[in-house]
Amino acid sequence: MKIVATIEARMTSTRLPGKVLLEAAGKPMLEHLVNRLRAVPSINEIVLATTTNPDDDVLAAFAARVGINCFRGSEEDVMGRVIGAAQSVGADVVVEITGDCPIIDPQIIEQTIRVYCSNGADYVSNAHIRSYPDGMDTQVFRLKTLQQSAALTNEPLDHEHVTLHIRNHPELFSALHLVSPPETHWPELGLTLDTLEDYELLKRIIEHFEPTDPLFGCRDAVDLLRARPHWVAINMHVGRKGDS
Repeated sequence: MKIVATIEARMTSTRLPGKVLLEAAGKPMLEHLVNRLRAVPSINEIVLATTTNPDDDVLAAFAARVGINCFRGSEEDVMGRVIGAAQSVGADVVVEITGDCPIIDPQIIEQTIRVYCSNGADYVSNAHIRSYPDGMDTQVFRLKTLQQSAALTNEPLDHEHVTLHIRNHPELFSALHLVSPPETHWPELGLTLDTLEDYELLKRIIEHFEPTDPLFGCRDAVDLLRARPHWVAINMHVGRKGDS
């Protein structure tokens, strides 16, 4: 069984264009993410799922530089792009990660994969029930499951949000939703890269840990920010999935 991580990324983000190549501690945010995925024992391969837009040529060049696969597909049909990326390397199981999560915790990803592999669910995720900080989102499913979902819906929203159709149809697809332990429960905390304020906060966090612990975990980041509420205030006003 081949387990493949896909990273959805493009340069034409609406709120912060080019965000995935902004640097912290001398490396692009996307490289920090790749390094974290490489630290997940169960992941066999990584594919950057970007678009055919010429603006994303720089991302294809990035993938070549850091030695990961790159698949280029539709900007709008992200579901189709992820399917194509997974097919391009012969994936059986997909670990879907978005490119705006540069400090995602490798241990959380590994735990999600292990739960998936030890249960019969079609879909396992920690993203549907908001409990972890925003930016730790991990979704695991068989490629065949996503292909089945894609064949059942032509709704543009379903194809933009890769697993929306799976999550909205529990009568068709079985799901397990993981929740955070108390020590990392902070769904309102924004650790995704969507705005300049997010970048400022993430850069501070990364550069705090980089010299001694570049693969710091979610618990480390949460403990740091609980001790430094003035850092949390940097992007507190940005809307988050966990706010509602």
